[in-house]
Amino acid sequence: MLGMPVTSFGWSVNLIVYLIEEFNIKSIAAAQITNIVNGCLSMLPVVAAILANSFFGNTPVISVSALISLLGIVLLTLISFFDNLRPRPCETGSILCNSPSKLQFGILCAALALVTTGSAGTRVTLASAGANQYEKRKDQGSFFNWYVLTVNIGAIISATAIVYTQDNVSWKLGFGLCAAANLISAIVFISGKRFYKHEKPMGSPFTSLLCVLVASMVKRKAVISSKEEDYHNRGIGKEAKPSVSMPSKSFRFLNRAALKTEGDKKPDVDSIKNIWSLCSVQEVEDCKSVLQLLPLSLAIIFVTTPIVTQSSFMVLQALVTDRGLGPHFKVPAASVQVISIISSCIFIIMNNWIVYPLYHKLTHKPLTPLQKVGIGHVFIVVSMAVSAVVEAKRLRTVENEDHMSVLWLFLPLVVVGIGEAFQSPANTDFFYGEFPESLRNTATSLISLVFGISFYLSTALIDLIQRTTKWLPDDINHGRVDNVYWVLVIVGVLNFGYFLACSWLYRYRNLQGDNEQDPKDIIT
Repeated sequence: MLGMPVTSFGWSVNLIVYLIEEFNIKSIAAAQITNIVNGCLSMLPVVAAILANSFFGNTPVISVSALISLLGIVLLTLISFFDNLRPRPCETGSILCNSPSKLQFGILCAALALVTTGSAGTRVTLASAGANQYEKRKDQGSFFNWYVLTVNIGAIISATAIVYTQDNVSWKLGFGLCAAANLISAIVFISGKRFYKHEKPMGSPFTSLLCVLVASMVKRKAVISSKEEDYHNRGIGKEAKPSVSMPSKSFRFLNRAALKTEGDKKPDVDSIKNIWSLCSVQEVEDCKSVLQLLPLSLAIIFVTTPIVTQSSFMVLQALVTDRGLGPHFKVPAASVQVISIISSCIFIIMNNWIVYPLYHKLTHKPLTPLQKVGIGHVFIVVSMAVSAVVEAKRLRTVENEDHMSVLWLFLPLVVVGIGEAFQSPANTDFFYGEFPESLRNTATSLISLVFGISFYLSTALIDLIQRTTKWLPDDINHGRVDNVYWVLVIVGVLNFGYFLACSWLYRYRNLQGDNEQDPKDIIT
């Protein structure tokens, strides 16, 4: 499993530098292109999750995705080998650089499309495949912590060894190492297929959700009953999960989808004609659970947007700082991101072994997933404020014709890493546990989807700021990136208030049995 994140991060973490140095693309434009690519990398896992849930299962999707990723990274390696696939390098001291031709840019886009599609196909299906090996919610939560830790270790290897190789040896060797890691991972995963616990595809879960919405609209004039016998329960059998006999009071208008009326035929599990007019109570409740999670998903979007914006700016800031550590070593600009990853890994371990057990011992109850996410939100807002202060200091050193040490950038990255250690595993655990069983893969991909939306929001925010202010010129030494960070602080504070309100109102579906806790989550 480690080889997959090594490959994924090995080409993506240094992409902004690659575009600037090898394809002569200006810094802010390179940041926007990188955000778009990372947005696709984060949103496509939803497609992979739907394919795994509905038609093929996790193992085939992971296997095919690994091979597609291998094709993409091999093509990136070939681009690095052949000079005619890249524009001519800029002449030393010249501001006039050749832009890539349409053919060169097209081949680059094809390589990025392949490697993005392949990496996206394994990103969350691996998490679901691993969690499916366990039955208890507690064991699944522990697995997600270790899964995130493993992914972060892969990212650390990429952001240090791979990035250093790309910057100081050659891009062809750096991409070649990614290709080797991809190939080894694919072979190891496919070789172990017979040992895995395979989940059978359950058909498209979205059909059921759509049926509930359609049936409730068709019966919108029907009077909602309070009697259990007036509601339809389908799929009670050996392989069916326990069915709810009465619909809940939330989203009451959806209860009509399970209400038996005179126009309905005798319920038949296999009847195609009935599913668009009569659904089971369990299907109605599953639809409600998805709707109840949407407000919290929106809160996560607005807390991850500052994170992805910061990650792009930190690389640009690192490029104009003093990156020398000693007489013979220079920190690669993209490698500064490893600080947040290392910080996240350290605190994931500390949380599992010290913080969470200590809290449980003192309060006699565990932290809920949403409480962990809320703690993470606070650290992320603090990180944006620290980033603003550090950038203001850097601009003062530029005025004095000096270069600030890159070490100053480490402080906000450490803080954001702590926030990620709290919120990232908890978000995955929360959505995996609260989504209906038929949407478990989609649940784990939802976090990735949120990041994808955040990358696009970040791109839109950068474009808006460029159009309305002078804060983001091509040379950030003449800009005010610190003001951008303060805008992100304001957004983060407002979003945290919204998150607290959503968390207070939310009631867990599946937490009570495993953690012996009131299903109502209390953040404060």
